[in-house]
Amino acid sequence: MAADVFGWDLTKRLAERWAQFMAQRDEAVGEDVVAQNAIAAAPTVWLLGKVQSGKSSIVRAITGRDDAEIGSGFRPCTKTAEIFDFPAEAPLIRFLDTRGLGEARYDPSEDLEMARDKAQLIIVTMRALDQQQDELIDVLKTVRRAHPDWPIVVAQTCLHDGYGHGQGHIEPYPFAASADNGDLLEAGVPEDLVRSMERQRSLFDQVPGRGPIRFVPIDFTQDGDGFEPRDYGLDALMAALVEAAPEGLAVTLQDLRNTDASSLSQRVRPTILGYAGAAAACDVVPVAGAIAVPGVQAKLLHSLANAYGVEWDRRMLGEFAGCLGAGVVARLAATFGIRQLAKLIPVYGQTAGAAMAAATSFATTYALGTAGCYFLAKRKLGESDPEGVARAYKDALEAAFVIAREKGFGTAAKSGEEDRSERSTSEGTGHAPQQS
Repeated sequence: MAADVFGWDLTKRLAERWAQFMAQRDEAVGEDVVAQNAIAAAPTVWLLGKVQSGKSSIVRAITGRDDAEIGSGFRPCTKTAEIFDFPAEAPLIRFLDTRGLGEARYDPSEDLEMARDKAQLIIVTMRALDQQQDELIDVLKTVRRAHPDWPIVVAQTCLHDGYGHGQGHIEPYPFAASADNGDLLEAGVPEDLVRSMERQRSLFDQVPGRGPIRFVPIDFTQDGDGFEPRDYGLDALMAALVEAAPEGLAVTLQDLRNTDASSLSQRVRPTILGYAGAAAACDVVPVAGAIAVPGVQAKLLHSLANAYGVEWDRRMLGEFAGCLGAGVVARLAATFGIRQLAKLIPVYGQTAGAAMAAATSFATTYALGTAGCYFLAKRKLGESDPEGVARAYKDALEAAFVIAREKGFGTAAKSGEEDRSERSTSEGTGHAPQQS
């Protein structure tokens, strides 16, 4: 009995201290610190195509944001390009949109310099009936000479421009990679449209490089356009992007593909991943992570509270910490100092130590955000489920180390060791392991 009382007292005191600490950390780290570190970890997709060729519609479809948000979300970054960060406060992915195509004497060198070492994939948009693509092909030649491995996914858009009067989208979607022109004609695709898309594809025979080139016919329309589904070919586009992209970006795209916009917990998932990426980027630098990572985590919890329409206070943060358990809270508080010391060890600290720190900060931030969502959802309903919160943290932590490895934060062996250590701590919170 005495041991139980002592354990409860320890948990309560740790929860109170952690709540006070997190409240202070939220004020200590500015939004610009979160955004800058998230940007450092976020992959960039370069959009190339003429105006009105469907670039913004693709961004909308990938991110699940509406046209108004996309339209106001791009900001200038060069004389001829704009960038869209998603989510804005802690970017998980960035879209670089070249606006110069079609303008006199467009020089891609500045945009190429902006994309250098950042772009991991090029999405090319071409209206399916538009054969005037010489300038676009010239730009791609320049880009692929500099980066021959960059993959290209060509979205052949606005298919309905080639439809007959009263014709709608052909279902099922007939443009499989294995479909030849005969298959398309047999499926009912107009002959002029088939020939135009074939001519566009032949233009890419001039593009050098080793990276894959994928072609995907799509038609993303508005409500009043009269075509259903509005995002015709989206599944094929996302599959092509995931297949062509490098592993880290492919993981991000796959996650966005699986996000259900009708669920609040799913809509905030990109935010959690963006903050987790920011925490990982903070923790690569020795010592700085001890200050910045808890601040990123505190900012994340407050951002999630805004999304759920709930306001954190110290008492509520203490309740949340109590749900996580003394073991988890103690490790969250202590692990930063241990990891910062490891990073100061010559050679090891700048490689293995930094990688391990980044992977662990990514995973714990992701798990904290996931558990926070569960806690806030229950709180909004006037309910409490401490075991569910602890289970959400534990399950998310295990999943997060897998994501961290796929994104390149640390190696499998290193993060696996941290994974086992975190699971051991989580299982020592006093809650019996349960299946989600």
